[in-house]
Amino acid sequence: MTNSIAEIEDSGCIMVIGSNTTACHPLIASRIFKAKEKGAKLIVADPRKIQLTLYADCAVSQRLGTDVALLNGMMHVIIKKNYHSTDYIEQRTECFEDLEKTVSAYDPKTVEAITSIPAKDVERMAELYALNGPSSLLYAMGITQHTTGVDNVKSCCNLAMLTGNVGIYGGGVNPLRGQNNVQGACDMGGLPNVLTGYQPVTDTEAIQRFSAAWNKPVPDKPGLTITDMVQEMIEGKIKALYVIGENPKLSDPDWNHFSHALKSLDFLAVQDIFLSETAQVADVVFAASSLAEKEGTFTNTERRCMRIRKAVEPLGDSLPDWQIISRLSTAMGYEMNYDSPEMIFDEMAKLTKSYAGMNYERLGINGLQWPCPEENHPGTPFLHKESFTRGKGKFHGIDFKEPAEATDKKYPFLLTTGRMFAHYHFGTMTRVSRHLDREQKTGYVEMHPEDAKKMAIKDDDMLIISSRRGEMTVAARLSDTVQPGNLFLPIHFGENPSNVLTSSDAIDPIAKIPEFKLSAVQIKKLPGK
Repeated sequence: MTNSIAEIEDSGCIMVIGSNTTACHPLIASRIFKAKEKGAKLIVADPRKIQLTLYADCAVSQRLGTDVALLNGMMHVIIKKNYHSTDYIEQRTECFEDLEKTVSAYDPKTVEAITSIPAKDVERMAELYALNGPSSLLYAMGITQHTTGVDNVKSCCNLAMLTGNVGIYGGGVNPLRGQNNVQGACDMGGLPNVLTGYQPVTDTEAIQRFSAAWNKPVPDKPGLTITDMVQEMIEGKIKALYVIGENPKLSDPDWNHFSHALKSLDFLAVQDIFLSETAQVADVVFAASSLAEKEGTFTNTERRCMRIRKAVEPLGDSLPDWQIISRLSTAMGYEMNYDSPEMIFDEMAKLTKSYAGMNYERLGINGLQWPCPEENHPGTPFLHKESFTRGKGKFHGIDFKEPAEATDKKYPFLLTTGRMFAHYHFGTMTRVSRHLDREQKTGYVEMHPEDAKKMAIKDDDMLIISSRRGEMTVAARLSDTVQPGNLFLPIHFGENPSNVLTSSDAIDPIAKIPEFKLSAVQIKKLPGK
């Protein structure tokens, strides 16, 4: 997030797009409700009628995969009505002409034809966002998990800069991270092309510093993304896979394709706190400790690095992740002689400018937000206050592209996937909780009553859902939260794996993220049910 969670309460307008915030980020949703109590305007754009739509000043349900067209339409209206921040654009940005030229073609009527959102609602959204600042834009995987995921994010940035809402308190472009330490994992170099603090592996100076610190040459070429790795596994170029805290057997797209890739490996090791579906087919499983059983740090969605403190001793023979990795590294020939997580943190901070001013003592109870470059620096509640990291913020003229997959006579429905309130990701942790399991024990698919009536489908009827990749069975749940012609399938249930249906071929060309949010499918009622 460019801004802080607490600032949401003081925003004049909040736009939520591609995020079912109450179900997936309930604590952040509570800030939205507090902002509403203070008089903030709320815009919600989601293909489903999520809970937040009940409180919205303007709520729309766009056609799946049409977010760029919607955002371009809002910007068209803002520019046409002179709602844009001309001083901010002139002083702090560049390439505005490219954006202006592109969005000129996206008048509200054109956008209505693409998105199915009435033209008057496009205009209303633009007015609410532009005239009630500071405006905070919140998004999640409903924006990123598309073949145009990078375009979607850039369009969100365009909208925020156009109205001068980047670099101010209560504004910003605020992605809601999917797990508690996704931000921290990325900060620590958990990406194939960067070291800690997003230092490119192609940066000669950074490579030299890390090589000197570790007394070992550090590779200077980017590695592979997960989607690229799967193909190399199938081709025999990758022979071993080490999975830490992930369940790709359910999380990676196209179950059949990924299962074939796993079988192509010579060796699979999994490190986790529970025996996930992936761990069950591993050659070796390392038993890891949970967060309550270890020391360390997490960095959350607002860039806040916080300490975790051991509450109980690790169960059985389980070990904290850092000890497992250190032992494995030492066994493979590179000694890692760390005494504690604090020792590892201090080493990282010395090599990472954005964390350089942090240490365990300074983190205290509330932590610090990066960038925190010096010992006396208080941390940074919101980014880009004076200038952007690159100097001036760059506008991108982005045209709408249709999703990779479309419906046809054989596959007439569009399926989208996501979370429901009681479970989390692929259920590795939440489904072993009796209380949460009681809320929802099995998978289901939401279907609009109009569609169900045409096919003589009732609640709890068992359905066969098929895509161009595979098929699975699941119970029907009739609901007007989805639009006619659309289906929604929660991702948490291994017995109804959503990734049987999703595509590994339809990926964003830059980020390489799969299009989890849109698949063309057909429905058949299970015979005899």
